[in-house]
Amino acid sequence: MIVVSNTSPITSLSAIGHLNLLHELYGTIIIPLGVYEEMTELGYSVPGTIEVQTLSWIEKKELEDRSLLDDLQQELHRGESETIALAISLNADRVIIDENPGRKKAISLRLNIIGILGILLVAKRRNLINNVQPLMDDLVTKAGFRINQKLYFEILKLAKEG
Repeated sequence: MIVVSNTSPITSLSAIGHLNLLHELYGTIIIPLGVYEEMTELGYSVPGTIEVQTLSWIEKKELEDRSLLDDLQQELHRGESETIALAISLNADRVIIDENPGRKKAISLRLNIIGILGILLVAKRRNLINNVQPLMDDLVTKAGFRINQKLYFEILKLAKEG
């Protein structure tokens, strides 16, 4: 399975100590060079910085065909643009992306997307985690992840926790 991730799913899961869920669910995760650089060239460390540099199951790939990238960068940030362009070029099975503009663009390009909340639901169904709610709460408090109240309760219902 070819899975390409944007920056925020990696930083958010790292911030709450559950980055391993990506590996347990998908094996290898591919990140574009732009995502790697967003995380490693800030001059300071963010959650996931060390992991993208050291974990063997996170692979960075440089985008070869940059024609689509130029179009995407008219609408999206570099990381999102490279994530979508790389996913298309690799014919990825899944794209992990959370930001709404990137999600909408990826869907319009017929990519199969999942976000961090979807990952938590799948992890619970596969018995990799016991409960979604404490992890969602940690995402909000530790990672600064924004979840509107309606979605929060919808996820709890899907997880059979609410």
